[in-house]
Amino acid sequence: MTRAFIKTDSHFKVNRKRIRKVIENFLSENKVKGKTEISVSIVGDRQMKNLNRKYRNIDSSTDVLSFPLQQFEKNTKFIDPPDDVLRLGDIIISYPQVIEEARIEEELVDDKIDELIIHGLKNLLGYGSI
Repeated sequence: MTRAFIKTDSHFKVNRKRIRKVIENFLSENKVKGKTEISVSIVGDRQMKNLNRKYRNIDSSTDVLSFPLQQFEKNTKFIDPPDDVLRLGDIIISYPQVIEEARIEEELVDDKIDELIIHGLKNLLGYGSI
């Protein structure tokens, strides 16, 4: 069972049910079993720029950032947490960047969000630079 905590500014409309389904499907396909938790935040460019500057020393916005709670290497096993809940970490998505990229790539906004969620999940699971 996966618990996805989704936070968004009130003016950024996202399909929470779809985001949860993307997360569940990805984790299942990648054989992540048991109870898991993940947080997803949909933010504006100003907040994303601040995060990117603070954590990556890049003074501009970006489409997605991910912050794992633990550093994992690909093909290593997770350590069983004492409460049997695997907390993967946080995925932050810039909604204005999603809108712009979807426009340029002629994609639906929901499809672009799915793509960025998967990108963030890969990073949280230690798939490295993608």
